[in-house]
Amino acid sequence: MDRLTAVRVFVEVADLGSLTQAAERLEMSVAMVSRYLAAVEDWLGARLLHRTTRRVSLTDAGSAALPSCRQLLGIADEVHHLAGERSREPAGLLRVTTAGSFAEAQLTGALVDFQRLHPQVEVMLSVGDKVTDLVAERVDLAVRITNTLDATMIARPLAQCRSMLCASPGYLQQHGVPQVAEELRRHRCVAHAFGIGKHYGFTRGGEKIVVSVDWAFHTNETAVLRRAVLSGAGIGMLPTYYLGDDLRAGRLVPLLPDHEPDVLGIHALYLSRQHQPLALRMLVDFLAERFAGEEAPWDLALKAHASAGRPTAGA
Repeated sequence: MDRLTAVRVFVEVADLGSLTQAAERLEMSVAMVSRYLAAVEDWLGARLLHRTTRRVSLTDAGSAALPSCRQLLGIADEVHHLAGERSREPAGLLRVTTAGSFAEAQLTGALVDFQRLHPQVEVMLSVGDKVTDLVAERVDLAVRITNTLDATMIARPLAQCRSMLCASPGYLQQHGVPQVAEELRRHRCVAHAFGIGKHYGFTRGGEKIVVSVDWAFHTNETAVLRRAVLSGAGIGMLPTYYLGDDLRAGRLVPLLPDHEPDVLGIHALYLSRQHQPLALRMLVDFLAERFAGEEAPWDLALKAHASAGRPTAGA
């Protein structure tokens, strides 16, 4: 007799407290339900149910076995779901959210490349730095840059987000180049309004360094912060995923290269591993592979640029 069906019958009877109601829900006879219950009891070697003329209740052994039986059915359903999807092409709408700067610099291109592989997938990408309620806003996937994760969501690491202190050549020509972190106190600095507070934090040679500064310009958007630094507003700390073109073109100059700012994680956040749409599962796998490695691809590109002999201010 099919043990998986026998376990399913046991769970239904336990939930409903009635062989007759379980038989109706499972569309089988009461006699067949009884046979399946006997089979699962024989398999587990224990009496699972007390049967009376009016009601069925769990024995101690039945109460102990019920959670594991539910888990077994969940695993079986998930395997069936996965097996059925292997032969299907991902399709449908995926709602994705991330920070505007990461969308512009990295994620949009990745999503377009994913759609080239799977043209039946439709993507709706919303941007913003605020924390999104995935349930209320019906979001399938959030790509967030943070070290503070919501325990109610599943998080899959994609890459590390490193930052770099930088300024425009015009600003440095007018105000000078800081040679040590303490010199940042006398410079104009720009910052993300919801970011690091009135200080910069670095690690240098294994030592933690914190420098208090005064902000000359605040913004809640990384793209605006970049534009302010490019315009000569002051020294700013920007994510390396967003700086490649500016550094290669000489529009921005990296500062204090031996001072490493705090590193954040880039994570794919979603609500559940169970019964994920095929398109979502494949997209998360795609992003994890695209951004994989000890160093993110944009950091490797910057390292190659630096090793080509470009000068770095403050070195």
